[in-house]
Order: sequence, then C-alpha cells, then structure tokens
Amino acid sequence: MGGWRARFALAGLALVAVAACGYRGPALPRLASDDVILAFGDSLTYGTGASEQESYPAVLQTLIHRRVVREGFPGELTEQGLERLPGLLDQHHPRLLLLCMGGNDMLRHIDPATTEANLRAMIAMARSRGIGVVLIGVPQPQLLGGAAEVYGKLAREASVPVENEILKSVLHDSAYKSDLIHPNAAGYRRLAEALADLLHRAGAV
Repeated sequence: MGGWRARFALAGLALVAVAACGYRGPALPRLASDDVILAFGDSLTYGTGASEQESYPAVLQTLIHRRVVREGFPGELTEQGLERLPGLLDQHHPRLLLLCMGGNDMLRHIDPATTEANLRAMIAMARSRGIGVVLIGVPQPQLLGGAAEVYGKLAREASVPVENEILKSVLHDSAYKSDLIHPNAAGYRRLAEALADLLHRAGAV
C-alpha cells in the first residue's frame, strides 16, 4: 500500500508541475530512466533524407536521455502499420508510443475514414497495454496544408497529446527539407526538439 501511495503522490506532483508550466494538454506518465519509447511510423520516423544518427528518434534520445527505438518503415500505410505494431509492442515493451503515420494514406488517396479507424485502433492497442501515446500530425499534401484534422480529433477523443504544428513548419520551409515530402537533418532536429519540449511540458521527462 505504501508503494501505491508513493506513486499516487508522485503522479500528483507531476500534474502540478504540468499545470505550473502552462501546459493545457493531457498529461503523460513519468518515464523512468530505463523506460523505452517506441517511435513508430513511416519514412518520417525512419529518417528518409538524413542519416540514421540524424533521424528524429536518434536526436530525441540524446535530448531526453531515454532510449528511443526507431521503427519507421518507408512507404507504409496505416493498414500495414496496424498489422506491424503488435509485434513491436511485444518486442520492445515501450512505456510511450510516438505515432506518426497517415502521410502515405493521403498520398495514395486512401479513404480518410479508413485512415482514422486504423490510427484509432493503434492508439487503443497501446492504451490497452498501459502505454502512453503521443500523436504527431502529418501535413496534408497540398500547398500550405496544415496537419490533417484527424490527428486533433483522435487526440481529443483519446485524451492524448498531439504535436500538430512542427511538421507543417518544417515541410513548408525549403531550408529544412531534403525533398518535397521529407525533412533533412536540420528538419528532423527541429521535430525532435519540438517533441522533447512536448514531453517535458506533459510531465513525461
């Protein structure tokens, strides 16, 4: 019982700290130094356009001093990601899932309802295992397009944090792009820095 009370008190302190820094989104579980973060997605997670060491998971790991596993598969659709995710959760036992998928669905004109259902299922799968989730919104493939509305909708529905602005900012600035749809090393660093900031504000680190 004492251990339970201690964890409850620590959770309360984390919530106070989150409120004190002005963060208004959902709080995340505090990560222990040996907890694993699973960065899951497609080419944006893989780091297409930069080296492995310059990918956002690798940079994020150095920023927050937690192990970040890079599991990005270029060209993957959300339907394929939904099939791939369970095995990775079993393999890595993450405490936190960073979910960045949907761009290829948009490029291939997959029914948005299908994309939404697949993302919702991935979130539910992680949450059912006690794994925290952060959504990373992918911009719509159009001039000046912001993140697709589905990310904000699912974040509100599941009460999980979402980073909806950074990829739009990066991919609308040629200085941070390696091609039309992928960041370069500097762009991935900006993504990692934005996620590190979100994790700090949400109480995870």
